[in-house]
Amino acid sequence: MHETTRTKCVRGHVFPFCLTQIRSGDNMTLYDMSPKAIIESLPLSEPVLLILLSLAGQPQHGYSILKDVERMSNGRVVLSTGTLYGALRRLLDDDWIERFEEEETSRGRQAYRLTPQGRRNLQSEIDRMKNLTRLATLRVATKEG
Repeated sequence: MHETTRTKCVRGHVFPFCLTQIRSGDNMTLYDMSPKAIIESLPLSEPVLLILLSLAGQPQHGYSILKDVERMSNGRVVLSTGTLYGALRRLLDDDWIERFEEEETSRGRQAYRLTPQGRRNLQSEIDRMKNLTRLATLRVATKEG
């Protein structure tokens, strides 16, 4: 079986990232979504992080996301609809979120939800931030002591 490996770095819509393409056999292609590859795509901007956190609990419509982001940030982050839908489009293009049509809505409004990949990437960002916070706390405590 012939196997080739190639790394391709691209400018994603949300962030730049690198994928390692592993081709083996006939037409099977795998992409490296290892923690290392995901970490290269972080950090996320605060508005994008808040949008993803808003979707972490349940699917939401655009207006609900706007209000939730404002509420989570205590009014510090107020997204315009253009900013929100631009970010949602980039997250859709990068497969972090997907459209979700709710059955009970008569207007056919679109809701959005995290994809499994989006949830993993969000968790990676949370882990990265926890590590930074722990390190900062240790460094500041050392200086004060």
